Amino acid sequence: MASPLDQKLAVALGGRTSAAFAKGLGLETVGDLLSHYPRRYARRGELTALTHLPVDENVTIVAEVLRVMNRPMRAKRGSILEVTIGDGKGILTLTFFNQAWRATELKAGARGIFTGKVGDYRGNLQLAHPDYELFDDDVDSADPERVKAWAELPIPIYAATATVASWQVQKAIGVVLDTLPQLDDPVPDAVRSSLKLMDFSRALQLVHRPTIDAEWGGARKSLRFQEAFVLQVALLQQRLRLRETAATPRVAGPLLDGFDAALPFTLTGDQALVGLQIADDLAAPVPMNRLVQGEVGSGKTLVALRAMLTVAESGGQSALLAPTEVLAHQHLRSIVKTLGPDLAARLRPTVLTGQLPVAQRRKAMLAAVSGSAHIVIGTHALLADRVEFFDLGLVVVDEQHRFGVEQREALRLKGRQPPHALVLTATPIPRTVAMTVFGDLDISTIAELPAGRSPIESFVVPLAEHPGWVSRVWARVAEELAKGHQAFVVCPAIDATPTDDGDLPAPDAVTSDAPATRAAANVTEVLASLRSNAVLAGKRIEALHGRMSGDEKDEIMRAFAAGSIDVIVATTVIEVGVDVPNASTMVVLDADRFGVSQLHQLRGRVGRGGVQGLALFVTNAEQESLARERVEAVASTLDGFELANKDLELRQEGDVLGSSQSGGRSSLRLVRVAKDGALIADARERAAAVLDADPTLAAYPALREALERRLDETSESFLAKN
Repeated sequence: MASPLDQKLAVALGGRTSAAFAKGLGLETVGDLLSHYPRRYARRGELTALTHLPVDENVTIVAEVLRVMNRPMRAKRGSILEVTIGDGKGILTLTFFNQAWRATELKAGARGIFTGKVGDYRGNLQLAHPDYELFDDDVDSADPERVKAWAELPIPIYAATATVASWQVQKAIGVVLDTLPQLDDPVPDAVRSSLKLMDFSRALQLVHRPTIDAEWGGARKSLRFQEAFVLQVALLQQRLRLRETAATPRVAGPLLDGFDAALPFTLTGDQALVGLQIADDLAAPVPMNRLVQGEVGSGKTLVALRAMLTVAESGGQSALLAPTEVLAHQHLRSIVKTLGPDLAARLRPTVLTGQLPVAQRRKAMLAAVSGSAHIVIGTHALLADRVEFFDLGLVVVDEQHRFGVEQREALRLKGRQPPHALVLTATPIPRTVAMTVFGDLDISTIAELPAGRSPIESFVVPLAEHPGWVSRVWARVAEELAKGHQAFVVCPAIDATPTDDGDLPAPDAVTSDAPATRAAANVTEVLASLRSNAVLAGKRIEALHGRMSGDEKDEIMRAFAAGSIDVIVATTVIEVGVDVPNASTMVVLDADRFGVSQLHQLRGRVGRGGVQGLALFVTNAEQESLARERVEAVASTLDGFELANKDLELRQEGDVLGSSQSGGRSSLRLVRVAKDGALIADARERAAAVLDADPTLAAYPALREALERRLDETSESFLAKN
């Protein structure tokens, strides 16, 4: 029997209303509507502050009518009804054209909810033709208790659009709740009672129709736990499914022993520990599914290379998926150098990218399908249908956040048996995010940096307060070049065109708070400016960006690594993996246009040898703006794990299983991974206990239904392939 939550809104509310809800809010079923929870609660006796309303944004406010005036238009026939509302501190004008009849409703003293887009007319805030709903005043004023209850009744305020107002959502939910039968609870009775949570039906009623604050507070607590619990069950189920498939065990031998013996340095403690964890995974008859997170420069690639040697011992192949051509070619050079001539000749590391000449690409594909190349490094070109492997035993994904789920899955399916999977990220992940997003992966951490890494000095260059400091930036670069060092200059755009198709931003890239009239710094103009700058006279300055061919990019990076280029002006194509020990300086222009983890990654490109690193984050963002706070957060610490948590606080978690990962709607409504770490951990522990006792959830049909409903096909795909 179908759940009432799966009923289409067209049936529950009618075609016209359901169409508006689907188009405006993406709500299509009764379950979608009921999980569109209030964003806050207002009261009739509480007037919303009007002094800081954002111009050009849709708002929903609670206010009181102060005065009403109807006057004729000056330039043409008709009238304007101006209604002033306020809260005792600020005022706002409501403007209606040719609607004088509204004066019979909007009388001085009336209170209600008003919604519309805030405009600025001659310095005064106004809402033009807003929607509104006035509060009923049919309460017995002689009964103090009824007056108090009426004034304090929580009024749910919903996320709304220009076409669907908050109270329209409230009324639609009321229609659905009036006929909603008792719902089975996805959270097992024993779990719910131990936590003193409301049952599902009562929680839905009280989150949307509370009479006191304690009711919606308790309802949200119950629904928040249910959300976390269902998600953790889904992740743990996928973990169990993965362990039911068979993989070829891979055991280390002379290849790895000889490699380790020849290393000119000792592995760090973290590298050795993670290496043992990976070795145990590879030796098991089930696929490894491990995420290795580590600081920039902590040696994750070395750990991955040791895993590749273990796979090669039994004749298996490893595929390393890199996000950019620059990084793919650098990985090849680095791996060949690290292996040494004998091992490199035996394992034949091969690169395969989309911009290789046809003859070279065919040669690389032949090496992969014949098995002669035990290590194949590439970009998205590895995912092509024509690319085949003889015995793919390990998939390594470098910088996992730069790849979609489908891309990773396409590579995994090239193995005759499910290959082991190792995912690398230099973007440290807060524990709660790891539990929520990567709950089906085993997670290893490399926090210890190899000996010899110099700390990087980081500074914010605030042009909003000190526009003249930009000249000091280039003077400082010149000082570093005079010492024989090199520098990167990073811009958010390739040229002055409105959009760039050369380099896609990372998922955490953000829109600057800077005025829209100021164009972003771009490679083309900055390159020309620096070449004509007197303090950099005689220096070789070149560009590097995503519109260049693979050969062009590789040539530039080779020349830079060889020291024949002094300054590279680039986009984020150099964000990850680029390793030039002599590069000492990183200048990021319009740093406020990048995300926290991007800035941390860019900074990690310098100070990689014994050279002291310097990072200059140039920004036009104003003091105390969110954009400026992001930049200052990065400059304040080199600790990527601290920055990961700060990043989460600043931008929240966004979409965990939805569009950012899989193209679907977000599956989290109430859980906030930045704040609900203890709740997520508790939900995971209880979910594990339920699955241990009943792996198929045979005794929990409501939980099975909730999993199917919560994880649509797209999100299921995300879980299965992550």
